[in-house]
Amino acid sequence: MSEEGVDNNRRHFLGIATGVVGAAGAIGVAVPFLASLKPSARAQALGAPVEVSVGTMQPGEMVRVVWRGKVVYVLKRSADMLGRLDTNIDQLRDPDSLVAEQQPEYAVNPTRSVKPEFLVVEGVCTHLGCAPLMDFEVRPEENWNGGFFCPCHGSRFDLAGRVHKGVPAPTNLRVPPYRFVRDDLILIGQDTGAG
Repeated sequence: MSEEGVDNNRRHFLGIATGVVGAAGAIGVAVPFLASLKPSARAQALGAPVEVSVGTMQPGEMVRVVWRGKVVYVLKRSADMLGRLDTNIDQLRDPDSLVAEQQPEYAVNPTRSVKPEFLVVEGVCTHLGCAPLMDFEVRPEENWNGGFFCPCHGSRFDLAGRVHKGVPAPTNLRVPPYRFVRDDLILIGQDTGAG
């Protein structure tokens, strides 16, 4: 065909139309792909902070909540329980909570807590991830002042979540980030303004 028979306007239109259709196709593929990268509502909820009302808890009472797929124990310790934290220190592997990643800085103290009467720890044994059971009964004949016992492999933790020597668990129970929003309300998963 000769140069005279070429319609440049039509050629220009077809070039633009092809570009527009190609761009629309690329967007049509990109949008679902990018949307799949966004966490689902369920995943977002699993990472969200959890509120725990502690105003009506009685000394010795423990509640369990789920935060980020892990069970978290919130224990209101009695004066007697707090008094037992200073006994049998020599039986503990890390009584001073020296392993920094086990707890936030504000929980590096003998009670491992913001307020001594409230213990907040992940209910996950640091050995193989089993769930320790509460065993708050004192049994002097067993050198047991109460705490948490993991029935799977025998790990023992005191009333501050500190691990005993000679058990499979290598470290203390983890303290998640948390803070008191009010005297009767704990927010687990956020520690900005802890205190």
